[in-house]
Amino acid sequence: MTRRHRLAGERGAATVWVVALSGVLAAIGVATVLVGSAVVGRHRATGAADLAALAAAEHAVRGDPRACAVAEEVAGANGARLTGCTVGGGAVVEVAVAVPVRLGPLGVSSAEATARAGPVLPMAPSRAPP
Repeated sequence: MTRRHRLAGERGAATVWVVALSGVLAAIGVATVLVGSAVVGRHRATGAADLAALAAAEHAVRGDPRACAVAEEVAGANGARLTGCTVGGGAVVEVAVAVPVRLGPLGVSSAEATARAGPVLPMAPSRAPP
């Protein structure tokens, strides 16, 4: 059997390998984009929660009963929906927000985050750092 006859059965094998590798690379690319979208959504949610909590805490410190309404406005301005808001003792505010995350063909999911904000209490003299 000559070399030419032995390689005749291998014709087109490289095409199959290139198509298979292209499919694997495309799947990896899609997965990377989806994970990136989820991470960006999570960052947007934490940023919106932090800002909403700070805005609400500013109003809560002054005794303004609209602290949670302000948190809702700030969350909305950052593309989030306020899902929870509590004003505790000492004007400490805790908020929860949800941000929609578009995951392409998988639909829309939501990234959720919580944040707390309030006044900083002064340190006791005995616990002050040297």
